[in-house]
Amino acid sequence: MELTPEEQRKRSQRNYAIAGVLLALVVLIFVVTIAKIGGNIASRPM
Repeated sequence: MELTPEEQRKRSQRNYAIAGVLLALVVLIFVVTIAKIGGNIASRPM
């Protein structure tokens, strides 16, 4: 199956959009995790 240049362009755009959403999700999870840990790290016993 051969894709037309238009189909290839749309597939590429869709792949970049999915990659962007996944990256944003990873960053969001990281920030939330750091925020939760950061709030408790000062009150931990040494």
